[in-house]
Amino acid sequence: MILSSRRRASRGGNNKSELLDGNLHMEITIPSHFQCPISLDLMKDPVTLSTGITYDRESIEKWIEAGNQTCPASNQVLMSLDQIPNHAIRRMIQAWCVENRSYGIERIPTPRIPVTQYEVSKICSRIAVSTQRGDHKSCRELVGRIKAWGKESDRNRRCVVNNGTGYQLSETFHSFASTVSFEKHVDLLKEILSVLAWTFPLGEEGQSKLGSATSLGGMVWLLKSGDLSARQNAVLVLKELLSLNQRYVDSLAKIEGVAEALVQMIREPICPKATKASLTTIYYMISPSATGVRFTSRFVELGLVPLILEILVDAEKGICERTLGVLAGICDSKEGREEAYKNALTMPFLSKKMLRISELATEFAVCILWKLCRKDKKDEGGVIVEALQAGAFQKLLVLLQVGCGESIKEKATELLKLLNVHRIRLDCVDPSMDFKYLKRPF
Repeated sequence: MILSSRRRASRGGNNKSELLDGNLHMEITIPSHFQCPISLDLMKDPVTLSTGITYDRESIEKWIEAGNQTCPASNQVLMSLDQIPNHAIRRMIQAWCVENRSYGIERIPTPRIPVTQYEVSKICSRIAVSTQRGDHKSCRELVGRIKAWGKESDRNRRCVVNNGTGYQLSETFHSFASTVSFEKHVDLLKEILSVLAWTFPLGEEGQSKLGSATSLGGMVWLLKSGDLSARQNAVLVLKELLSLNQRYVDSLAKIEGVAEALVQMIREPICPKATKASLTTIYYMISPSATGVRFTSRFVELGLVPLILEILVDAEKGICERTLGVLAGICDSKEGREEAYKNALTMPFLSKKMLRISELATEFAVCILWKLCRKDKKDEGGVIVEALQAGAFQKLLVLLQVGCGESIKEKATELLKLLNVHRIRLDCVDPSMDFKYLKRPF
C-alpha cells in the first residue's frame, strides 16, 4: 500500500529531499505485514486468531459479528474466536510511524484492552450485591466503571449492552428510587441514567423495572431538576421506554408535573438531541387514547402550539419532522385546532414546509392542513381562505405531480376539492410562483 505525504522543508534550507523528488510529494509504502488482510489499511490494534494470522481488531470483529466462522485469509474454520493482542507487531508499527513522522505519518496510540463478557458479568453481579445491601457508594463506583468502558469504544458499548447490564441498572435504579431517602441517592440515579441512555434494549424484566411508577417518578423528578445533564439523560431514557409499550405512557401520565417538565425542555433547549427526545416523548403522550386526549389539552394550556411554531422557523430536519408530528397530534383535539387557528404562523409554515424538508415532514404538514380545513368546511371557510392565500393549493398540486403515498394522496385530493370551492373568491394563483426548477426532495 502506498501513502502520498507532503514533505516538510527544514528551516535550515537543506532541500535535498525535495530535489530528489522533484516536488513536495513523497510516496511511502506501508510494509505488507503492517496491513490488515481485510481492510488493507495500517493496523491500529493488531490481534492474532487461532490460525496464526494477524488482523486489525475492528475489521476482524466486524467479520465475526457478521456470522462468519472462518479465517478470512486462509478460509480455515476458527477453532476459537479469541483475539490475542499482537504486541510485537503493534510496537513495530509504532516504531515505523515514528521513523516516518517527517512525512506526516502519525504514531498510532497504544490501544486499550477491550472489556470482556466475563468482566461485564462480574461487575453486574457486584452491582446486584451492592444494591441488595443498599450500598450507594459502591454502586456509584461500579456504574462509573461501566460508563468509562462505554466511553472507550463502540466495541465496549456493544459488549456492555449484550450482557444484561441494562436489566441490572434498571433494577438498581428502581431500588434506590423507591427508598425514603430518595434525594440522598440522586447522584447515583443520575449516573445510572447516563448509562441507561445507551444500553437499550433492556429486555422484558429491565423494561418492567424501569417502567414502574417508582422509576418513572424518579425520572420525572430528575427531569424537573436544575441539572442539565440529568434532564437530558432522563428524557432520552423516557423516549426509548415509551416507544416500547403504551402502558408506560399511561403510567407516566399519572405522574404530576411531567407535561410542564417536557414543555420546559423545549422552551429552554439543552441540545438538539434533547429537544428531539422531548418532542418524541410528547408525541407518544398525545397518542389517540383517553390519556392522550387529556394530555393534549394540558399541553395546549401550557402554550405548546405557539412554542413549536416558533421552533419551525429555522429548525433542522429531525426537529422539524418531530415538531410537525406533535402539531398533527395536537390538531386531533378541538382545543388544539382552535389554538392552531388563532396563530398567524400556522398556514404560512404548513405551506412552506411542504415539499421542502422530507417525505415525512410533508406527510405531517398535509395531515395538519387536512384536519384544520376539514373541520372548517361547514363554517365560513376562514381557515380555507387563509390556506389559499398561503399558497397551499399550488403546493398540493405539485405534491400530486411528483408523487406521494396513497394515504397522503387521498388527503391532498380532498383538500384540493375543499380549497377549490373558495378559490373563485381569490386570485390565488401568484404569477411569481415558478415550479420549473422544483425538485422532489425525497
